[in-house]
Amino acid sequence: MIELDETTKNRVAKAMPMLAENQRRKFLGIEALALGHGGIEALSKLTGAARSTISLGMKEASEAESDPKARTSSAGMGRIRSEGAGRKTIEETNPGVTKALEALVSETTIGNPENPLCWTTKSLRNLEAELVSQGHKISYVKVGELLEGLGYSLQLNKKALQVGEAHVDRDAQFEHINTKARSFMKEGLPVISVDTKKKENIGNFKNNGVEYAPKGDPTQVLDHDFPLLGLGKASPYGIYDVRENEGYVNVGISSDTAMFTAQSIRSWWDEMGCLKYHGATKLYITADGGGSNGSRNKLWKKSLQLLSNEIGLEIHVSHFPPGTSKWNKIEHRMFSHISKNWRGRPLVSLAVIISLIGSTTTQKGLRVKCGLDTNEYEKGIKVSDRELEELNISRHEFHGEWNYWVSPSETFA
Repeated sequence: MIELDETTKNRVAKAMPMLAENQRRKFLGIEALALGHGGIEALSKLTGAARSTISLGMKEASEAESDPKARTSSAGMGRIRSEGAGRKTIEETNPGVTKALEALVSETTIGNPENPLCWTTKSLRNLEAELVSQGHKISYVKVGELLEGLGYSLQLNKKALQVGEAHVDRDAQFEHINTKARSFMKEGLPVISVDTKKKENIGNFKNNGVEYAPKGDPTQVLDHDFPLLGLGKASPYGIYDVRENEGYVNVGISSDTAMFTAQSIRSWWDEMGCLKYHGATKLYITADGGGSNGSRNKLWKKSLQLLSNEIGLEIHVSHFPPGTSKWNKIEHRMFSHISKNWRGRPLVSLAVIISLIGSTTTQKGLRVKCGLDTNEYEKGIKVSDRELEELNISRHEFHGEWNYWVSPSETFA
């Protein structure tokens, strides 16, 4: 670190109190540029300003030097240094480094065996090492700055691509769902999106994500994820009210069957739906095409008939086309926020799971209520074709296997 002379110390001490925050930053940046190597550290020690703040001031000062308008502005500061002075750009001192870096991280090089980092983690230090091996003198810090300038940032994988060929009527089905949902909401009728959330092991297991804790004192969890005897798994089934931005999650401890899903919808109606939609005659459900509420699940349709008889509503259902389950509104409007709320938290008991789900909120006003379902649901229940024919079910002319409704029936109980 360089030693500041008394003249510089006095100048800085007198100028700093008279300047606004952004002016102080630029002033210190100008002083650091004038001092050269070691100036940032010396000025930081003298004034208490963060090194990053002084570095930013240097950047702003350098940009102002290269901007003709800034040199002739009303500030009247003029140029601090002579034309051409200051740090040179990385491309001037290291020709071709930007192009070389972009070649290493570009998506077009994935799978190309000539890309040296094709099968290596593209960390800043790995990128630095490869660029150095190509003859470029650069640090990993500068690599990060160049990547930012090229428009790159750290990104997670996103589940968005459909497996296999899209169904020919995929878009038409989504248009059908949107039109019907708007129509129901316009009439003040309930529209819900339903799905089963991933089953969770109950116990002191690792849960992905991080949470603030005292440094060096992480939460201790078990080193294996085998379900513990007597604790088992929790099966959260969610119902999301599209209009009200409210949700209900029924946490079961038994099998995820069609009877369980119907009971979950019944619990939502009793706890929340009937209060919001008093006097409603219809309910619209959007659901995935598979699983316990699948379009081919006979027990699902029988369970809906029993539910319709009990709550007295005509239940309309639309299933999402194959391969589009991640487009279900409940996935990104409710389940994703629940996962964020319990990230890094071991789900040690059902009480913890219910509390974390029930405390989930968002800035857009999402509210979630949670209940516990201790019923045992039998697996493998078969519904005969004769039973299916007895259901009071009507199918829409457009893909009746995806779009249908069940009306209350006195003959089926």
